[in-house]
Amino acid sequence: MSQALYRTWRPLHWDQVVGQDHVIQTLRNAVLTERVAHAYLFAGPRGTGKTTTARLLAKAVNCLEADLSRRPCNQCEHCLAVNQGRFLDLIEIDAASNTSVEDVRDLRDKINFSPNQGRYKVYIVDEVHMLSTAAFNALLKTLEEPPAHAIFILATTEIHKIPATVLSRCQRHEFRRLPVKDIVAQLKLMAEAEYIQVDDEVLSLLARQATGSLRDAISLLDQLAATGKPIGLATAQALLGTATNQAVLDVIQAILDRNAAEGLAHIHQTLDAGGDPRQFARQIVAYLRNLLLLRMGNPGLIEAPVEMRSAMAEHAQKLDVPELIRIIRLFIQAANEARNTWQPSLPLEVALVEAILPASASPETIPEAQSAMASSKAASPTAAVDAPVAAQVAQSVEAAAEGGISLKMIQDHWRELLPIVRRRSPTAEALLKSGKILGVKDGVLYLGFSEVLKAKMEKKENIESVHQALLDVFKVEVPIRCVVATGKTSGIPVDIDSDGMVATALRDLGGEIVDVQ
Repeated sequence: MSQALYRTWRPLHWDQVVGQDHVIQTLRNAVLTERVAHAYLFAGPRGTGKTTTARLLAKAVNCLEADLSRRPCNQCEHCLAVNQGRFLDLIEIDAASNTSVEDVRDLRDKINFSPNQGRYKVYIVDEVHMLSTAAFNALLKTLEEPPAHAIFILATTEIHKIPATVLSRCQRHEFRRLPVKDIVAQLKLMAEAEYIQVDDEVLSLLARQATGSLRDAISLLDQLAATGKPIGLATAQALLGTATNQAVLDVIQAILDRNAAEGLAHIHQTLDAGGDPRQFARQIVAYLRNLLLLRMGNPGLIEAPVEMRSAMAEHAQKLDVPELIRIIRLFIQAANEARNTWQPSLPLEVALVEAILPASASPETIPEAQSAMASSKAASPTAAVDAPVAAQVAQSVEAAAEGGISLKMIQDHWRELLPIVRRRSPTAEALLKSGKILGVKDGVLYLGFSEVLKAKMEKKENIESVHQALLDVFKVEVPIRCVVATGKTSGIPVDIDSDGMVATALRDLGGEIVDVQ
């Protein structure tokens, strides 16, 4: 039976490692100058070559080739033994299965024995972050002063879990996610060598799906190759559970057209065809990210098929940056929630509806959507959510235009106002949440703050953010006055009724009013 592609194509020499030149060059120089460290820590995402590089280093330090620049030679007895998995002085330990302090003590006892075959005994500890605290402590002394014939190579995907005492005893190397172009080039080389007929656009799809992991990309290619037929884009998308590019474009267009019914139909059409909801949400996020990069003037960073770029240019012109960021966050949340709900399509549906609703209206629906996902209830129809919100906003705008702003209007739309302020200034939103609505008199909004927060609220950018948000919601200019709690009872404007609500609130707070317009 043939081996998996990623095992068949495991690099046997330094030059065959893809995308980690900064690490490989350092290790080659260490072998060339015979200045190999006693302990290494290889950190980075899965499938980027950490264990493979560790084996290459183990092979190089034990190679019998006289010319140091040619190590590993892959021809001597030691190199062949490592390649065939029978080299006695290469000990690979899976830390996930050997987490206890007893396992480390056993290793520590055996490390003093001289090598059986080679010059060095090399210990590769994979997923080292899985070791217990006691096991790490037992390893410290050995890492600090190992025998001259021992080399430790620790590999991890979660370096933040490694104790600082261990980090300080190792030479650390960071493995990076591979760029899409590097993965595509390697997949193309492998496909040609293995006589796998696959379209270039499929290779690009696999590279993007792998998110920087070459091993994941090779495994996906191996999965597609098992069909025994030429691999086109439609076949790859069906087998991998990814949506078509057109499905992503259709959903984005529905958002731009504010057509929830059309967008929901496209979502269900994609899922009914075998698409994975979580993967579909990720594809939408990836597309929106590309739109954001276009808007920010970074087209060179875009990772997308050529046929989608014209649509991207058109869509990017129709969405401003704050709106793009808001929608991206909605679909990121949908991707995260899709795995934990009994109805996988629900987070996508909610994200779509919230993306289509006006920005000022979406906070009204967010608690309902989250409650629906948490309690496993069905989402309400789009019209049932949209109509009351739209009517309410329209009535408020009309009332503001005719008779000025009122306290009830402010209170009714306060939750809509805060997200608009947040997009302009998160600081201003935080200040508003810490303050208090005192009332409205003659069209002026009175807000109460502590003395410490008053100075911050006075800043021009904060007041402007609130002014503009009020204008966006009510379509009228709303002056703002701030109350400072100073312990005084004076300072109430003469145009405020002494028996009115604002005056009473000011006296109760013991504050004064400062006009910060």
